[in-house]
Amino acid sequence: MEKSPAQSSFTLMPLPYPEDALEPVISAKTLQFHHGKHHQKYVDTLNKLISGTEYVNKSLEEIIRDTDGKEDKSKIFNNAAQVWNHQFFWKSLKPNGGGMPSNALMEKIEGSFGSFEDFKTGLSEAAVSQFGSGWAWLVYDGDGLKVMKTSNAKVPFTQGLKPLLTIDVWEHAYYLDYQNLRPKYVEAVIDKLLNWEFALENMR
Repeated sequence: MEKSPAQSSFTLMPLPYPEDALEPVISAKTLQFHHGKHHQKYVDTLNKLISGTEYVNKSLEEIIRDTDGKEDKSKIFNNAAQVWNHQFFWKSLKPNGGGMPSNALMEKIEGSFGSFEDFKTGLSEAAVSQFGSGWAWLVYDGDGLKVMKTSNAKVPFTQGLKPLLTIDVWEHAYYLDYQNLRPKYVEAVIDKLLNWEFALENMR
């Protein structure tokens, strides 16, 4: 996310594809609300919260690291982390994605999970079992790959882990298209939208 030099404020990252590019897995209507309303609201709220504070010229990562776990700064953390998470989520998806990753990433997956199917099962279980709002992640710990889930706005990099991919399981990510069928949404995202090239870039 870039800041406007004149205003020292964050701006909404454009989607890396047209709003209808992820159909039929994720509809244009969902992206209009998810990106244009929810993501935009996090950006707008963050800018208001940091205006006139020591965070006005800091990066998202710096803001998140500094406010993580601090109750008096929880509003700033939540909005900054949600801006970061959504930016990462949009890049974790691509039209006609999913399928099998490249050999380099596949070797890491098989070495860490035993098989690609076991990895898919683990990622799906993390996403489906996250109680309430949150995220499912593929992360790199320096030695191997892991699947994890975080609640609300939490991010893996504050725990020393490197995010490679994420799936948003807040209800606004899927409810217009799937209602309460989160498992169906998760399965479709894994099979048809995951951006393996993005994951490999993040691992380097």
